[in-house]
Amino acid sequence: MSDTNISPLPVPTPAHRDQQELRAARLAMRLSLAVGVLMLVGKTTAYFMTGSAAILSDFAESVVHVIAVAFAAFSLRLSTRPAGPTFLYGYERIAFFSAGFEGAMIVVAAIWILVEAAAKWMAGLQLEHLGSGVLLLLAAGVLNAGLGWYLLRVGKRSHSLILEADGKHVLTDCFTSFGVVAGLGLVMLTGWKPFDPLVAIAVAVNILWSGGRLAWRSAVGLLDYSDPETGKQIRANLDAICNELGVHYHGVRYRTTGYRQIIEVHLLFPHATPVGEAHRLATLLEERLPVELARPAEVITHLESLEDHEDVHSQEHYTGRPE
Repeated sequence: MSDTNISPLPVPTPAHRDQQELRAARLAMRLSLAVGVLMLVGKTTAYFMTGSAAILSDFAESVVHVIAVAFAAFSLRLSTRPAGPTFLYGYERIAFFSAGFEGAMIVVAAIWILVEAAAKWMAGLQLEHLGSGVLLLLAAGVLNAGLGWYLLRVGKRSHSLILEADGKHVLTDCFTSFGVVAGLGLVMLTGWKPFDPLVAIAVAVNILWSGGRLAWRSAVGLLDYSDPETGKQIRANLDAICNELGVHYHGVRYRTTGYRQIIEVHLLFPHATPVGEAHRLATLLEERLPVELARPAEVITHLESLEDHEDVHSQEHYTGRPE
């Protein structure tokens, strides 16, 4: 018989999420998609009015944003589906694919902007109606600033990596618009047209950095990177709870699904401790640790004898069996 203890409480799958937070997350994603389409229309208009390479860079970023948000909306809906016979751990890790896809799309847009800005500069710069184009971009930037802040707030509250990634992308779009406005303002003030492609290039470098960071976050999430700060928080709470319960522990491992933490820990009990009492204490820890962490978590405990656990593991290692 295995000494692995699984809590009698329901496993916290996406189906157990707070419904109010879930509705807020879906509303935020729909709002993001609607505003993204509106921004795309406005920036398309601004580009055809002015012919500006800088506005073209902002327009390209918005095209990428709409595609990425559409995929993020699909990912958010999929991530909330409960686990089933085929996907026993649910679909939450789609969050990392969503963030990676969005990051990759941003990188592609940045490279395209660099190529187009250089081509326009070499072909000769023709700029018209800059005032109207700048006003359109300024309005888009202000709207995106409010939307990005809202998405980040809802994403952090609902522990949604998908919404957080989208919020950061929207804020990148906002900063892009403000940068383009500043650059075109310099063109209008000085009459020096090369400010336009130079700003486009600067914008491309900025969003390339942003896209790279999103892609990196996706990669480390899929590879189960163990964040040191998260580990420190988990162990601090384990120390406090185990001291109170009179239990020792070791072998802590943890991973994130993009929504919740999955934490494994080995608990050590005196050899004479009844199985029922060990199970009761382990269950108390499984229930309390997520509360202390103040975020969704599933805790899996493994019960061991305090006196001989090192000898048992040493024998398992010698015979080639995993610990």
